[in-house]
Amino acid sequence: MRVVSGIARGRPLKSVPGMGTRPTTDKVKEAIFSMIGPYFSGGVVLDLFAGTGALGIEALSRGMDTGFFVDQEYKSIETIRANLRATGLADRAEVYRNDAFRAIKTMAKRGLRFDLVFLDPPYKIKTMDALLLTMQELSMIRSGCVIVIEHDARHHYPEVIGGLSLAKRGKYGDTAVSIYQFWSGDQ
Repeated sequence: MRVVSGIARGRPLKSVPGMGTRPTTDKVKEAIFSMIGPYFSGGVVLDLFAGTGALGIEALSRGMDTGFFVDQEYKSIETIRANLRATGLADRAEVYRNDAFRAIKTMAKRGLRFDLVFLDPPYKIKTMDALLLTMQELSMIRSGCVIVIEHDARHHYPEVIGGLSLAKRGKYGDTAVSIYQFWSGDQ
């Protein structure tokens, strides 16, 4: 596992010890970034259910300004911190150990709003639509925001989730990627 492109290109990323985390493969990561645009000119990324932090780190490497990484597993948090240090991106990131729903409520109280969101939960969790509705209710998603859900290919999320519209969907073996975009009148 490595950073595919950008300022940290080629840097290796550590995996979370044990069998509890399913890291995004380089093939799926490359597919995701080819679908959402290869590079960014700033913005704030949220990597929820971050695992190794590979998706958020890739976004930072490709031009996002700041990243927020959340996972509830201690081993994942330590791995994310190590990967951020190894890529030289630690000064542009905040890492939190918390449950996803509690984390977004805490971040909403800080007034955080996101331009890019990665949701890569364990495949048994199929409630990303409810989580995204909560994020919209808390005004955490900026107009133009892209949301990427990595999930079990047998599960389908709806075409519309609140103000989010499905933009693209791809299938890679047992993994599916659903990409949503949010547009509102306020920026």
